[in-house]
Amino acid sequence: MRIGLLTEGGYPYAAGESGLWCDRLVRGLAPHEFDLYALSRDAHQEAAGRLPLPPNVRGVRTAPLWTPEDDTRGPGRARGRGYGRRDRHRFEDAFRELAEGVCAADAPDGTDRPGTEGPERFAAGLYGLAELARASGGLAGALRSEHAVRILEAACRAPGARRAAAATVADQLAFTEQLERALRPLSLDWYDEEAGRDGTAGGLGLVDLCHAASAGAAALPGLLAKRFFGTPLLVTEYGVQLRAHYLAATGAPLATPVRALLAAFHGRLAGEVYRQAALLTPGNAHARRWQERCGADRARLRTVHPGMDAERFAEVGEDEESGDPATLSWIGRVEPAKDLVALLHAFAEVRRQQPDARLRIIAAPVREAGAAAYLAHCRGLAEQLFPDEAAGAHAIGENPVSFEELGGPEAPSLEEAYAASAVVVLSSVVEGFPVGLVEAMFCARATVSTDVGAVVEVIGGTGLVVPPRNPKALADACLALLRDPDRRHRLGAAARARALELFTVEQNLAAFRGIYLELLSHSPVRRRTTSGVPFAHPAESHVPGSWADQPVTAATGAGEPDA
Repeated sequence: MRIGLLTEGGYPYAAGESGLWCDRLVRGLAPHEFDLYALSRDAHQEAAGRLPLPPNVRGVRTAPLWTPEDDTRGPGRARGRGYGRRDRHRFEDAFRELAEGVCAADAPDGTDRPGTEGPERFAAGLYGLAELARASGGLAGALRSEHAVRILEAACRAPGARRAAAATVADQLAFTEQLERALRPLSLDWYDEEAGRDGTAGGLGLVDLCHAASAGAAALPGLLAKRFFGTPLLVTEYGVQLRAHYLAATGAPLATPVRALLAAFHGRLAGEVYRQAALLTPGNAHARRWQERCGADRARLRTVHPGMDAERFAEVGEDEESGDPATLSWIGRVEPAKDLVALLHAFAEVRRQQPDARLRIIAAPVREAGAAAYLAHCRGLAEQLFPDEAAGAHAIGENPVSFEELGGPEAPSLEEAYAASAVVVLSSVVEGFPVGLVEAMFCARATVSTDVGAVVEVIGGTGLVVPPRNPKALADACLALLRDPDRRHRLGAAARARALELFTVEQNLAAFRGIYLELLSHSPVRRRTTSGVPFAHPAESHVPGSWADQPVTAATGAGEPDA
């Protein structure tokens, strides 16, 4: 089978968890061939280079979303050419549909359900623009034109428009600039059936299945492949892209109407992706609820937990005696959503009741200025709450809270960081899938976590869960485990067993192996050649006759000839 893997800001460039997941998928499903279609977010990502690719990757195509609009069209696209009169009318009609779909108020219950005017008009406009871009070149100039701003202004003022769409001309100009970048995938030269050359992936018309790693911009090429070629679309979300856009918009230096219009656009796009996908595979119940709220059909939702490497933690997980019995550890990436302030206040209560307790805050290397400022604030708070203490008059004072960098001398590796811990704490106020929590479970460590995101689903009764922003409850739970070693060991053993059952790479690969075959069995036979892959298409597809090209369905199989 030939899979088109669609990513945004991730594989094959990123080495984070999203990149690792895609790399494990590609390597683990080696009998299948993969074409990679990557949307890059910034120049640093591409400059860092690609991850090493396995032999079953046929080629890679990369499109930047950060360059000036003149550089977004691929080879063979029109550069700088204006539309003729007919194409201008086509653009205006399609953009009007899209703009009115974005500005239209949601259904009375707040959902983006099919059958309401907004989603239908948005979809009509989106596909109209895609067909125009495919036939007549890129959309960048038209989307930034005066005509586009006037159409958007009329849509914002139309009866039934959402209140937040009341934008000034300056707001509309800012929104069309953001919209042009978001819609750049429509103008790419990926939508054909030409073979790739020199390590470049071929057109999307050649793949049997499109697998998008998120429902945002990465899924746009998959939508168009389904529209133009009938290619089935599979969408996997371990972190909800729509939620990420909402959170990013709140901190962006944009006016409120611009943020509202962007939120409406991304909401409409996510809803259309969820409706058109042959199958959606959320990574947890938290992501699943978001998808259902945006109009996804429950019958096409199937939870597939992320696969993580358990082998690296095997030695720590099998050693029940490791770990300082008085040490609490927090391990992760520093940012305000992790609420280290609440953790420090909770630890102050722990120290009052158990003076020998220690807290290790082990952070991944900090690169963002905002994260560095937050870490400095937490260090200052720790110095105020916990002055250096000495055991005697001639001893050197020591702070019970230590800030360490992962990979440094105190915590050379994740395995050693978890091995030195009696209890692992997660204090977040916002969380998607808690990767660090699963790592602690692999290491057979008892955990105390806040009830956010997919935490309860992941823990499943093998750890203590408290409300977020509640330092007193967090402190009580930590003390309960520090004072009861037998309970810590029981919970840790149960957590390890649960993680090995649900969150390994093997279970993830087995799930997607079955899903790929299931989706292909329900899809039309579009090509007669197998490209050397045995059983890539059913034997009936080689029999002369138009009936062999009929869609394969669950009820009828490959179809039967007329009597």
